[in-house]
Amino acid sequence: MTTTLIRGGRIVTAVDDYIADVFIEDEQIVSIGLNLPAGPDTQVIDAAGMMLFPGGVDCHTHMENTFGPSVTADNFHTGTRSAAFGGTTTIIDFALQNHNTSPLQAIERAQSKADCTANIDYGFHVIITEVDKRVLEDMRYAIRHEGVSSFKMFMAYPGTVMSDDAAIFQAMRMVGQHGGMVALHAENGTIVELLIQEALAQGHTSPRYHALTRPAILEGEATHRGIKLAELAEAPVYFVHLSAKEALKHVVEARDLGIPVFAETCPHYLFFDESAYAATDEEDSFDAARLVMSPPLRSKEAQNALWTALKTDDLQLISTDHCPYCLKEGHQGKINQKPFGKDDFSKIPNGVPGVETRMTVVYDGGVRSGRISLNRYVELMSTAPAKLFGLFPKKGTIAVGSDADIVIFDPNEQHTISAATQHSDCDFTLFEGHRVQGKVKKVLLRGQLLVSDDQWVGKTGQGRFVARGEVGKCW
Repeated sequence: MTTTLIRGGRIVTAVDDYIADVFIEDEQIVSIGLNLPAGPDTQVIDAAGMMLFPGGVDCHTHMENTFGPSVTADNFHTGTRSAAFGGTTTIIDFALQNHNTSPLQAIERAQSKADCTANIDYGFHVIITEVDKRVLEDMRYAIRHEGVSSFKMFMAYPGTVMSDDAAIFQAMRMVGQHGGMVALHAENGTIVELLIQEALAQGHTSPRYHALTRPAILEGEATHRGIKLAELAEAPVYFVHLSAKEALKHVVEARDLGIPVFAETCPHYLFFDESAYAATDEEDSFDAARLVMSPPLRSKEAQNALWTALKTDDLQLISTDHCPYCLKEGHQGKINQKPFGKDDFSKIPNGVPGVETRMTVVYDGGVRSGRISLNRYVELMSTAPAKLFGLFPKKGTIAVGSDADIVIFDPNEQHTISAATQHSDCDFTLFEGHRVQGKVKKVLLRGQLLVSDDQWVGKTGQGRFVARGEVGKCW
């Protein structure tokens, strides 16, 4: 029997803030109190002066994601190790339903990649690309028997993963009846594709045209349409990586009417805006490839609106959309990375890294700046995603009976973010050179120490698949 005592830390949850000891036995928290006794074989961790957060839950990551001929720089091993160093102990990744395969086959394939390689706990959303009666039945089965209760669908990327409105509506209606939820990538894909082809026809091939061909109004239109489909289906809906105020206003309006609409945003939309493209405004510059993500960066006004929405719960959580592709071809042996689109911006793999920096940059730029409270920070980082996606209270809080997923955090230590000191296989971070205050010092997964003072002390592949319950509840 393994026991651990974390002594004298400041425990911060979504609702509490107090100093106490935490006693861990066989992977779970069994006692919280003052001056708890330690047995002769108990591992004791002194957390005086530190904050204790529940392990971060990032419900939007892409490990071993394939974009055309490109595969993300991180696999489940490197990506989850990077996540652990950043204080995240659970991710929800994606199982892709390829052409002529079933959602259940997609789950099996994804689990085979993560099994024995993931270093933190994990679950899956299934990306649904084709809908028929058999697929709908498999979705119902996945919710009831596989612990997979959320399904992502794309309103963008025609000809590859985009679903039409009828398919989205059918999927929503099915999962809504069985405790599941559809997550939507909301952009008007056919109009975006038209704008892309027009730009290329005019000889515009540089990365900055990725942003210019994905205007905010098209995210707003698709978000409004997705809400109406969900309303008709009488089902909850979740919007991934919301970036535009044109989309946000529809979410706010729907929630004010009591419609179960939920949405996330990402750190890159909170700390960067479209002015970042100004440094790469030369027609032939490829520097902007690091900023190629979908949706693209928006206005400063939109950024401010996102922060306000996080404070007022019009946005429920912050995920990373960690989808890293290298800037340099061949880095760590990775091929078909960002330079794959050097002569055609539409071929640049979409995505940026972020899983290791999320908790630190949001603490520094959110809590310390006064934009959000410390309790709200924990809610956004851990509790809300755990509740919304069927992991709570096993994950997402520090409480008796919960998994002992705990982050020991120094709120005072300053450090400079750099790709050179991070643990992803990606060769850049958007936060390169940013000086921040607040640092993850130790990370425990189910009571086992993974990270201790910048050192990896965990066992490779000790992450487990976590079956999830019903999702999309109004919390």
